[in-house]
Amino acid sequence: MSSRAQPCPCGGGDYGACCARYVEDGLPAPDAEKLMRSRYSAYVQGREDYLLATWHASTRPQPPLLQENTKWLGLEVRRHVPQGERALVEFVARYRIAGRGQRLHEASNFVREQGRWWYVDGSFPGAGKTHASQQQAASNEKPGTARNPAK
Repeated sequence: MSSRAQPCPCGGGDYGACCARYVEDGLPAPDAEKLMRSRYSAYVQGREDYLLATWHASTRPQPPLLQENTKWLGLEVRRHVPQGERALVEFVARYRIAGRGQRLHEASNFVREQGRWWYVDGSFPGAGKTHASQQQAASNEKPGTARNPAK
């Protein structure tokens, strides 16, 4: 992002006061919702390094994560359910791939370990699939291309 005074991609105000402190400055997100929002901002900015660094080691995929020709259009957080050291964040992200509009509706699971929140995995309400199974399907359909994005 060229200026911290620009709007944050996640919709949470100025980038500098919102996600920049996590994505660019390396501060740990204080809760799962802020981590999810910062991960969305990282997708918008093409920051695969941040996505991998905030993905729990037990479920972290191999790069590449980002799909070419993806334009992110907006984020709606539907709910954040903290449960001690675990949390769920449900959201809808809108994007375009090669001009075609898409919606990603995900219920993401997060865990806090040693004071730091990590993205673990996600499911797709109404689709009956986990994030891992969708990534596998996407990589099987398009050999050599990056996986479909998630938060």
